[in-house]
This record gives sequence, structure tokens and C-alpha cells, in this order.
Amino acid sequence: MFMLINCSNCRTPLQLPPGARSIRCAICQAVTQIADPRAVNPPPATHHWPPPGPPSSASPSPYNHAPPGPPPNPHGRKKAVIVGISYRYSRHELKGCLNDAKCMRYLLINKFQFPESSILMLTEEETDPYRIPTKYNMRMALYWLVQGCQPGDSLLFHYSGHGSRQRNYNGDEIDGYDETLCPLDFETQGMIVDDEINATIVRPLPHGVKLHAIIDACHSGTVLDLSFLCRMNRSGQYSWEDHRPRSGIMKGTSGGEAISFSGCDDDQTSADTSALSKITSTGAMTFCFIQAIERGHGRTYGSILTAMRAAIREAGGSGGDLGGGVVTSLLTMLVTGGSGIGGGFRQEPQLTACQPFDVYAKPFSL
Repeated sequence: MFMLINCSNCRTPLQLPPGARSIRCAICQAVTQIADPRAVNPPPATHHWPPPGPPSSASPSPYNHAPPGPPPNPHGRKKAVIVGISYRYSRHELKGCLNDAKCMRYLLINKFQFPESSILMLTEEETDPYRIPTKYNMRMALYWLVQGCQPGDSLLFHYSGHGSRQRNYNGDEIDGYDETLCPLDFETQGMIVDDEINATIVRPLPHGVKLHAIIDACHSGTVLDLSFLCRMNRSGQYSWEDHRPRSGIMKGTSGGEAISFSGCDDDQTSADTSALSKITSTGAMTFCFIQAIERGHGRTYGSILTAMRAAIREAGGSGGDLGGGVVTSLLTMLVTGGSGIGGGFRQEPQLTACQPFDVYAKPFSL
């Protein structure tokens, strides 16, 4: 398990490998010595990225301040990190992920009143080098998302891209595998493992803060390592499956609430497809999530999940001609596109949470 410390020179958050007694900062090259790694605490929320430095002609970093202006509502701030990765010009290229990111941003601003200034977009289309979805930038974006969060805040993390899994060795996974997200540079820098995602955006959540994750990727069912998975059958009956590690490793929040919708179960794949829209390619899960909201199924978590699953089953069985409705009107804004996988894909969106609840009674809100 990684721990977070601050560089002794420039205060950049660093991840300390298990058992390490020192670490070199990749920014200023200073070496920080650790007397007892077990005594290390996460860095205070007041530290910002990147550290102060000489003026640069590059665009200002999105991580060096909280969203400007007053809170959007009296109950707290809204902040979001949206990641869409197409892996263009590679053998891993996806067609719909940039569309997913743009549609999610549109939904958050126009349906859920997220201020534009509080939404951090990481895609290959960004010109700011800090907003390219590399592993380093994705890590820093996740730090930024929870940085300084206060009771009443609503946080959202949306990811559309490749996901994978790898053998687990610390005993905290029921199926023996860690789920992962694949940054743009994953082939050289490696993947982001669910343990790190949990440590970065789940465990720090204080009481009164709410986090939603919408993860459109393969093998994404438990990619936040949340403690409970909603196991639902096709008739809508469900029970909560306990995924708390038998090893006793802490995976919960610090009193806050974390809920995740994901594209498929841990052993399934998620489609990047044109089957759901005749306009352009999208991630099947993102499309069906937005469609559920726009068609009035967003009252509860259960109504969203059942609507998403029904739409994907219908698309898989009928060749995908759902008709986009309001969602199609969102997609017409986009100039990118391309052909994707045809109909017939098989995936079941999943719901996980830090605590079980009545999915048909708990209101959904961002």
C-alpha cells in the first residue's frame, strides 16, 4: 500500500512505496528522508500543485487553486474531473471516449449546475500540458478533486478509456485481481491501480462530502475498491455483496459518501460503439447513463441502474437502434466521430458504494 508524503523541498505530494525510507522528487530532485514510514500521514489539503516556480509561457496549471468565485449553491461546492482517452494513433485506439467526455461535461453544466470553472477536463485535445491524460496528470487531477473538500461538497470523477486487471498479491481482492485504469502513457508509465484510486479519492472523504464516480471502462466493476457491490438480477431484485477485504485493510471513507456507476462487472468488457447512436461512437455505459438521466429515470440509483442495463440489453439484442432522444441532441454538437463495434456487445453496468442502501428509495443527486 502506498503512502502520501510531501517533498521536503517543494512540497509536491509524493507516493512512498511500502517500506521505503527515502524518496526522490521528480520535480525538484530533492531527496526526502522518512524516519518511520508507518508514521506518514497524507499531505494537508492546503498544499497545491504545481509548486511555485519561475514564470512560464505555458498555460497556468489547473491544480494551483480551488475553483474561483462563490459556491454554486448554499450546500457546498461542486467539482469534477472528466477524463476521456482515445489513445489515437496507437493499436489501442478508441473512437468514443472524447465524445463521452464532452457529453458528460455538457450534462454536468446544464443539468446539474456544475460551474464550468470547477470542471477539469483531461483529454488529448487539450493544449495545456497539465491537462493531457498521462498517468502523472491523472494522479494530480485526482488529488485536486478532493483537495480542500468541505462538508456539503459534491465531487464527481468520470473516466472513459481502457481498463484492465492484474493479479493481486496483498489479499484485499475477493476475486484475486486488482482493477486498473489505463492512462494515455500506460505502456511506458504503467496503469493506475484500484488501491491507489481508493487511497486518493475515497479514503480522504470527510463527513458531509459526497463523491460520485462514473467509470466507462473494461473490468471496472470495483475499480474504486468500494466495500459493497449491488448484485442485481434482470428483474431488478438486488442484494448488496460485501467486498470488504478479509485482510482488514482500510478501504472506506473518513466519514464521507462514495458511490460509483461502472460500465461492467470486473470480469466483463465495456463497448466503444456506434450501435447506440447513428451519429458517432460513444462508450455504451456513458451513453446509457446520460440517456437514463435525460429520459427521466434519474430519480433514484436503482432507477438509473435498471434503465442503463435495459438499454444495453436492448441494444445488444436489436443491433443497437435505440434512438438517442435528448442524448442524440447532445451528440450532434460533436464534430468527432467514427465507426465502432456493432451491436451484440454484452456488459452489465454495476453500482458500488461505501455503505449499502435502498437503491429504489435513495434519491440520486449530484
